[in-house]
Amino acid sequence: MDIAQDRSIDGAGIAQASAPPESAQEDSGNVAVRLVLSAALMLFVELALIRWLGSNVIHLSYFSNFVLLGSFLGIGAGFLIARKDWSIWPWSLPLLTLLTIAVIRYPMSIQREGADIIYFTALEMSGPPAWLALPLIFLLVAVILAGPAELVGRCFAKLPALRAYRWDLIGSLTGIVAFSVLAFMHAPSLVWGLVAAALYVVLSEKRRRLVSIAWAIPLLVILFNESTDESISWTPYYKIQTLENENKTEGLLQIRANGVPHQVMAPADLRRALDYKIYFAPYLRRNPGELGDVLIIGAGSGSDLAIALQNGARSVDAVDIDPGIMQIGIDGNVDRPYQDPRVTRHIDDGRAFLEGTDKKYDFILFALPDSLTLVNGASQIRLESFLFTEEALVSVRDRLKPGGTFSMYNYYREDWLIDRLANTAATAFGHAPCVDTFDGAQAVITAGYSAADQNCAATWEPVSAPEDMVPANDNAPFVYFKGDNFPPMYIITLSLILAASFITVRTLGGPMKEMRPYADLFFMGAAFLLLQAKNIATFALLFGTTWFVNALVFGGVLLCVLAAVETTARFKTPPLKFLYVAIAASLAAAWAIPEEWLLAMPYIPRLVAATLIAFVPIYIANVAFSKRFRESGDTRSAFAVNLLGTILGGCLEYAALFTGYNNLLIVVGVLYLAAFIAVPKVRGHAVAAPA
Repeated sequence: MDIAQDRSIDGAGIAQASAPPESAQEDSGNVAVRLVLSAALMLFVELALIRWLGSNVIHLSYFSNFVLLGSFLGIGAGFLIARKDWSIWPWSLPLLTLLTIAVIRYPMSIQREGADIIYFTALEMSGPPAWLALPLIFLLVAVILAGPAELVGRCFAKLPALRAYRWDLIGSLTGIVAFSVLAFMHAPSLVWGLVAAALYVVLSEKRRRLVSIAWAIPLLVILFNESTDESISWTPYYKIQTLENENKTEGLLQIRANGVPHQVMAPADLRRALDYKIYFAPYLRRNPGELGDVLIIGAGSGSDLAIALQNGARSVDAVDIDPGIMQIGIDGNVDRPYQDPRVTRHIDDGRAFLEGTDKKYDFILFALPDSLTLVNGASQIRLESFLFTEEALVSVRDRLKPGGTFSMYNYYREDWLIDRLANTAATAFGHAPCVDTFDGAQAVITAGYSAADQNCAATWEPVSAPEDMVPANDNAPFVYFKGDNFPPMYIITLSLILAASFITVRTLGGPMKEMRPYADLFFMGAAFLLLQAKNIATFALLFGTTWFVNALVFGGVLLCVLAAVETTARFKTPPLKFLYVAIAASLAAAWAIPEEWLLAMPYIPRLVAATLIAFVPIYIANVAFSKRFRESGDTRSAFAVNLLGTILGGCLEYAALFTGYNNLLIVVGVLYLAAFIAVPKVRGHAVAAPA
């Protein structure tokens, strides 16, 4: 998804003005078809690699943005290779096959060290440290993606610039839609492999198609074995594996997500017999009386739901973001909680459900809602990140009836995280919550609508430093980031990625001095990546972190870019200086409008307002880019500079850990200002192309 959008910055000018006129084109229709198929393959393979590698390399799903950065580099390198007389394309499918075989044959995990960021897992991990594993994966992904990107670049040279870019965007949208449909259908990895292999074979030269088929066969065999394993299923978020315990205890099932133990589906009576106290403590901390109407966020396979029903709930709204995990509970939970007529199922993001309902509850429970993956295109936003902010818990209190109670529990791993969440509850509810801890860092945090509505065995008393337990907020929803320093792992890994990108661009693009006239494109690339990250965060907050919302954002960006290309091709556009003023004005408006204003709006007005705020700057910036790039001279150097900017922008997005997402817009504005200053001038006036 993300790559195509960023090629609204990176790839727009590759066709350049030197493309032959239409009258000189041969079989331009065939070239356009090949361009659409190549772009679709590129997007499809990128998305498949992000999903599949994140599901099979343990903990890589916490670092999917590094795979995305590798895709950026691969696409840029592919375009640069398209200018040469040698090809990387024949190596793309073999490397994809070899990577797949290696990952399955030699399982690997990414070791995480330190407690500056918490990663949920129940595994003792070995394997290479993240700073080593992530750059290696980054490079492998780059080489694989360079193949289809090269085909796109070669097609660009055979068509007029904006026409080529139009077909490129259409192909990119096709790849997004295809993968999104497969995600909606819970299609297994074999189906992804069949689609990719078919495109590889079709796009190969006739004399090499048998070789492509030969390389596709072992790829499909690996994916066939994975997809026909009865214990494995795919959801829009995870590769799910279900495992029975060694003693074959009825109803006891371990659920692994992306290779990590995620949930245990067990009968409520067994949990009580085994004295799993965190599941029952919330009901001891509320005042005696009828449980009434209940909301459970993170209902999962239904174990927490069964306990609520046993405690006499009158009605239960069961919310979970993952339909696959809920289906496991529907089909296999021996307590049959989802079949109870008191239960209403909701497949939704927990925060989105809270903001979208007017119903009041007697009891609200966050039942271990910890995800093992990031929102696509965001370096630090997990599926549940916006559920634990101060604003989210204020929303929880607003959904409670007078006398109601809220609880959340998990194995939080660190005392500072327990204190941060307890402090968030205290800030939102106006009084200290109850905190029960078990077996170290297992904890239950309970807050009544008022202090009189909770029955504490122990009221919260912090043990952490005040700066370590400051509540997360919607602008910086990094609840698992301690915040005392920038993680050294990120510094090392991002430095290696930037170095690899520089070397690649320098090797394939030529001397850096040839790229100086295109310095403005460097800043435009970085700015666009940061703007994209901000928009992903905004839509995740306003509409949920679901895969569908994510797909809509990426598709919307591509449509916006396509509209900018059509505008530039069909109409006379304003001078660059006016476009940059418009960019600055739209960014200022986006920065000044508080997101809480948008959250307070009804759904449709909120969608319209959010779309305008997010996409108007993108549209104007891409008009400026198309205008600046359409007549550029040395597109190899221009694209290399822009690629470095794109990679830098992807790395700068990690600064949101300290700036928050809204202040990234200030950085975006500074980068666009630098781009305007760097635009080549003739007699003091900015020009669309260097003189």
